[in-house]
Amino acid sequence: MPDLGRMLIFLGLVLIFLGALIFGLNRLHLPLGRLPGDINWRGRGWSISFPLVTSMLVSMVLSLLLWVIGRMRH
Repeated sequence: MPDLGRMLIFLGLVLIFLGALIFGLNRLHLPLGRLPGDINWRGRGWSISFPLVTSMLVSMVLSLLLWVIGRMRH
């Protein structure tokens, strides 16, 4: 059970960090989710969003970051 407790504390800290990061990025007024190529449909009382270009951009940035970290470890 101690391992489960440590894992839950770690996951909670990760979620707090991600929430703070998203909150901070929101204050920078970055157009994530509204880039050209992101698909948004709006109707009466509903909306659907497919952030395709934003997803690709985030994926490229994370891949580059992980590649740099991997290169630094070797």
